[in-house]
Amino acid sequence: MKGAQPREVVQVKNKDKYTWPEPHDYLKGKRRFKSDLVPASILVARYFIAERDAIEALDNQLVTLEQKLNDMREENSGEEGLLAEVIEGEGDKQTIAAKTVKGRLKDIGKDPLYADERTALEAYADLLEQQTEAKAKRKAAQEGLDKKIDGKYPELIEAEIKTLVVDDKWMARLSVSVRGELDRVSQTLTGRIRELAERYATPLPKLTEDMRTLAARVEEHLKQMGASWK
Repeated sequence: MKGAQPREVVQVKNKDKYTWPEPHDYLKGKRRFKSDLVPASILVARYFIAERDAIEALDNQLVTLEQKLNDMREENSGEEGLLAEVIEGEGDKQTIAAKTVKGRLKDIGKDPLYADERTALEAYADLLEQQTEAKAKRKAAQEGLDKKIDGKYPELIEAEIKTLVVDDKWMARLSVSVRGELDRVSQTLTGRIRELAERYATPLPKLTEDMRTLAARVEEHLKQMGASWK
């Protein structure tokens, strides 16, 4: 099925700039490709789960490392902070470059007066190194997955394409739509039931008794006011 083959996404000129008109599914070198019939995400979910999970694990690792770096920078900033000498920028734009940390470590050397600062700098440098390695692994993993995606499309037979399109794409999308509609109806019914429950929370005999009590009180007040009736 020719429609399953990805098409190349090309830049278009918008005024004086070139922009990408749509997101791509994967890269082949610097070239971007997208498949309208069988998106890469569906192909990956069927054939390359391990590769996808490995990339997600690296993404999570990078998020954790970034948080640790931010926390350590915030805790050691300020004039008396152990990282004050290597922080660049101000406010939310503060950064610490690896080369700056390396240069500061070289400057203070093994001087015992800077022992605490050296410990902080070395810990930060270690986190930066871990981040660099994780980014390199993430890039390599994504490039490897992109190559597998690009190689898989031409190998797809008609039966596989039907499974991917009908079961993994259309049925999955239909399932999400149906589930969403069921949730909406369920919420509406729940709200209506709650409304009815509140409306009829008090039994009719109790309402009747309350009415009689109130009527008796009104009648007593009217008598005290001198009102009379036959």
